[in-house]
Amino acid sequence: MEHTVVLGNGISGITTARNLRKHSNEKITIVSGETEYFFSRTALMYIFMGHMRFEDTIPYETSFWPKNKLELKQGWVESIDFANSKLHFTDGSQLSYTKLVLALGSTPNKFGWPGQDLQGVQGLYSYQDLQNLEHHFKKGMQNAVIVGGGLIGVELAEMLHSRGVHVHFLVREDHFWGSVLPPQDSELVGREILKNGIDLRFNSNLESIVDNGKGEVKAVRIKESNEEITCDFVGLTAGVRPNVDWLKDSELNIDRGIVVNEYLETNIPNVYACGDCAQIAEPLDGRKPIEAVWYAGRMMGNALGLTLSGKRTAYQPGPWFNSAKFFDLEYQTYGTVMASIPEHQHSFYWENGEGTCALHLVFDKENSTLIGVNAFGIRLRHEMMDHWLREGLRIEQFFLNWNKVVFDPEFYTNHQPHIVQAFNTQFGTEIPVKKKGFSLFKKGKK
Repeated sequence: MEHTVVLGNGISGITTARNLRKHSNEKITIVSGETEYFFSRTALMYIFMGHMRFEDTIPYETSFWPKNKLELKQGWVESIDFANSKLHFTDGSQLSYTKLVLALGSTPNKFGWPGQDLQGVQGLYSYQDLQNLEHHFKKGMQNAVIVGGGLIGVELAEMLHSRGVHVHFLVREDHFWGSVLPPQDSELVGREILKNGIDLRFNSNLESIVDNGKGEVKAVRIKESNEEITCDFVGLTAGVRPNVDWLKDSELNIDRGIVVNEYLETNIPNVYACGDCAQIAEPLDGRKPIEAVWYAGRMMGNALGLTLSGKRTAYQPGPWFNSAKFFDLEYQTYGTVMASIPEHQHSFYWENGEGTCALHLVFDKENSTLIGVNAFGIRLRHEMMDHWLREGLRIEQFFLNWNKVVFDPEFYTNHQPHIVQAFNTQFGTEIPVKKKGFSLFKKGKK
């Protein structure tokens, strides 16, 4: 009997197993050392903030797994014998497979900083990271330093701030998330972080983490100024990398991640990789080879589940999209909005007076085709944005179909008139503005 083993119970591994079960009766085993049951990794922050309990982040009842004949094994894999199709666990046990899915996730980056392995220094990715964070907080944490200005850094800042910890946030660029966001977007997010009481410092590189003489954090030293910031916790959030270091001496083709083709097949027959650990050899549609985001992991799992069942299906993610929150500022991105806008693209940025909503549109100068959107505090429908970007929607149609793509709750302010007026002023267009009411379109006669 065929036996597929999925190593990793994150979104990509679980989606693979679930989709395979829909199309096959073969034996499926899901292996994880982190937790027994799949949980929502994106909800870790809300557990620490007291908004949820861990059990609230587990999407399925315990009966779901036996009902769907999905066997669970909790344990840490020490090595993989690809020649004999066998997993070796740290406790000495073994598990054989006929097909293997590597859904290994990510691990926080470390860049060889002196003191990076002291007690009180960690990233935020796994359930064990959350447990360690809770442990350090209960020891009396008062001052924390977060290194790295990305999405995980903002989450960790909000988590610690919610419990009264004073947070210093070190960002090496001159504006927040400068490698991803254009300057106006970045400045908006930076103001939101500062507004929430975080000590946000730009152009600040970590030089070293100072030992208190007991193997614990005492302070950090900033490279540019040689200043020391006293602290009892350091969060390393300078990105993540595929969790593949322990496999680099194996037969697998590993670059930064496990190299796979469009069918998520590795160089070893019957071995596949998906999610954060997978590196697409020839990515499509301008996508990156490695995309450590929830949405990409789920789409990979959907495609791979079909392939494993005999319905060989390529991973075709389409236009890029992602979403997050910067404290109270909701963020969505669709398509491509580069940190530095290319010369062949027009850029339009609008922000309301309170700095609680903003819209950044990027479109082609020659044919006015929409290329990308960053939305802050304005909710856009994913299905519509995906369709428009695939079909090459012209920029004016984005505004004319505003009520089809925006799904802000009832009684929220309709920003369309102000946005269109600003766009018309900047580009000399005459896109219609509906000054009263929500709908752009005339209602029929009663």
